[in-house]
Amino acid sequence: MATNIQINNSLEVVELAPNYKIPLVLIAIAIPLCFFSIWAGGIVALFGLFLTIQTVLIRLQFTTQALVVLRSGKILKTFPYSEWLNWKIFWSPIPILFYFREVNSIHFLPIIFDPKTLLDCLNKYYPQQ
Repeated sequence: MATNIQINNSLEVVELAPNYKIPLVLIAIAIPLCFFSIWAGGIVALFGLFLTIQTVLIRLQFTTQALVVLRSGKILKTFPYSEWLNWKIFWSPIPILFYFREVNSIHFLPIIFDPKTLLDCLNKYYPQQ
């Protein structure tokens, strides 16, 4: 579940909990895939391992002003909502990719955090028009 942190009574920070479903599914798919092609299985397994490591290290926080990306507890990048144009979560039945567009750039993030809390925060802090 997400962690709510209250700071100064006016600034609320919601940190998304990690979600290991996609990395574990990729690793599980890689095992039988190795019987057909060791290279394909190895590539899928390495990608699953990479996403597992990212799931451990990366956190998203929603504040009243911006989406904050942290790595190992240190701020990596801040994305102010004032620069956002739109967002979308791809494949509703099983969310796998989060896309958002800013004025000057486009971002894609795999869903390695709680998708329900992500959607709730997006609707709260930057509702779609």
